[in-house]
Amino acid sequence: MKALEIGKRDGLHALRATTRETPVAGPGQVLVAPRLVSLISRDLQFVRGTYGGVQPETRIPVSEGVGVVTAVAAGVTSVKVGERVVCGHFASWIDGPFNPAVFGHDIGITHDGWLAETVVLPAAAVLPVPASLADEDVAGLASAGLTAWNALVEVCRVKPGELVLCLGTGGVALAALKLAKVLGARVAITSSSNAKLVIARELGADITINYRTHPQWAAELMAQTGGAGADIVIETGGQDTLGHSIAATAVNGRIVIIGVTPGQQPAVPDYVSFITRNITIRGIANGSRAMMSDLLRAVAANRITTTVSKTFGFAEAPEAYAYYAAANHVGKVMIRF
Repeated sequence: MKALEIGKRDGLHALRATTRETPVAGPGQVLVAPRLVSLISRDLQFVRGTYGGVQPETRIPVSEGVGVVTAVAAGVTSVKVGERVVCGHFASWIDGPFNPAVFGHDIGITHDGWLAETVVLPAAAVLPVPASLADEDVAGLASAGLTAWNALVEVCRVKPGELVLCLGTGGVALAALKLAKVLGARVAITSSSNAKLVIARELGADITINYRTHPQWAAELMAQTGGAGADIVIETGGQDTLGHSIAATAVNGRIVIIGVTPGQQPAVPDYVSFITRNITIRGIANGSRAMMSDLLRAVAANRITTTVSKTFGFAEAPEAYAYYAAANHVGKVMIRF
């Protein structure tokens, strides 16, 4: 089979094409032929060597996609050959609360990922895809979509009428925007690009703020909300934006920290606000198979579609990475097999 490997992890140029023997499904495993895979920010960090710890140069990257089951191990009855499936990237997190042990089986990081003609997945982790959903609408759910679901539904229990603030127009932010809207919430979104904010408006954003035009964007949000602020903040900016997020949060608001973006500023510049406004801050890491199942049902029931910026062919995977890294896009960057 054809595949891409991470190589020396010193930049996007480290990605290298290879040919391997097609794997065989071991006990409790299934083989899946990817049809469409989606890039996320940590895919860039991984090949640059800033995420994932020490991994072999032969690791196959990419953590989310959709494909068709081509083989199942003896005794596997949960899925059948020919079924279209997805899989959360924490393959051992089936249900229940988060446990750090889930980092031990992270598809595309600790275990080979989707950027190959065949991927080996635990049968217990995969989920059949409803026939009504297009590949484009499920290929990007396992990371960005599932994380947004965990943040909004599982952690924050978002309510109709609440204001959700999304930082930037990345995968998690756009997924949160669309989920929040179908759940009856209002959405504010930030970006440094007016063109991207126009697209965000078209996707349903109620408030848009250019953080280059308004460097003190938290104050601008407060101004546009009459001093109320955001009930929920999807904090994807990292350490340097957390202070602004705290300043933008409403009384009894919730901030969900997503991702591991480092920074130079103090992580908590306004400690007193936690008490005076009763703010809750919580970090999350993706979600479980059970959450993914709920997400798939919600996507199907509400006909939630995925915004796709550009789709590349498998042979063009390095170009897909470069396009993603340029950060001029709005929507998912995908690779089709």
